[in-house]
Amino acid sequence: MITKLDDLFPAVLRQVKKTLIVVSANDNHSVMAAYEAVKRGLVHAILIGDKATIEHICAEEHADASLFTILHQPDEWLAAVQAVQMIRQQEGDILMKGLISTDRFIKAILDKEKGLMDPGSVLSHVTVIQNPNYYKLMIVSDVAVLPQPDLSQKIKLIGYMVKTAAALGISHPKVAVIAPSEQLLLQLESSRDAAFLSKMGERGQIKGCLIDGPLALDIAIDAEAAEIKGIKGEVAGDADCLLFPNLDAGNVFYKTNMKLAKAESAAMLTGARVPVVLTSRGDSTLTKQYSIALAALVI
Repeated sequence: MITKLDDLFPAVLRQVKKTLIVVSANDNHSVMAAYEAVKRGLVHAILIGDKATIEHICAEEHADASLFTILHQPDEWLAAVQAVQMIRQQEGDILMKGLISTDRFIKAILDKEKGLMDPGSVLSHVTVIQNPNYYKLMIVSDVAVLPQPDLSQKIKLIGYMVKTAAALGISHPKVAVIAPSEQLLLQLESSRDAAFLSKMGERGQIKGCLIDGPLALDIAIDAEAAEIKGIKGEVAGDADCLLFPNLDAGNVFYKTNMKLAKAESAAMLTGARVPVVLTSRGDSTLTKQYSIALAALVI
């Protein structure tokens, strides 16, 4: 079982090496993230972008450009279309955003005829957080994509978290459906949905995990708080996965972990045919490597 993010690297090195395709790799952030991943032996890498720009960045950073396959396509939209087509043709295993607007990047993935979404899939975001104040990794969703997931989308999000947990070696993860209170508050959609999801899990309608909710955040991750409030069950105080009711709650939780608790994370878009790495310029080098490794592991 993977118990800390550093464990991702040896786990990936033990499996068949996957191929990362970077869309519009025309910036230092994208080129060096791919370069470090290749140097670590995590992936092969194909960079699509302006060839001269990529080679110039490599020269400035003293990075060996021969470690990549570089495909010249300076137009960001055409680079995205080309990358998606290569994934469809099984020429790559992981997609990564480079210097292209997020809207255009996502548009290429979501294209109904030529994109990467199968019927019934939902594009969402899964993050694995290593917080020094929690004794194990937390798998959380959705902190970046879906503003207000409905009940059917939340079922999908649980499935994506369960798949991620399985890749980490957690065979039957404990899923806490987060709401403001562990009491069922009928006026709150988050509370009602949590109760529905919990019952569906109890009946085996959502498989591969143990679900409890509604649970307040403190009850989900703090055994002492659960004991004081008299909340029993296997999930309370020991959650592996946290399902947040909306983007507001999930994003604030994520950024609080990163900035105030000095946590580390690995993140990816899920729901497409392949994992999608969507790092930001503000991410640490280590976070970028963790994210690429996580994407390589879940395939």
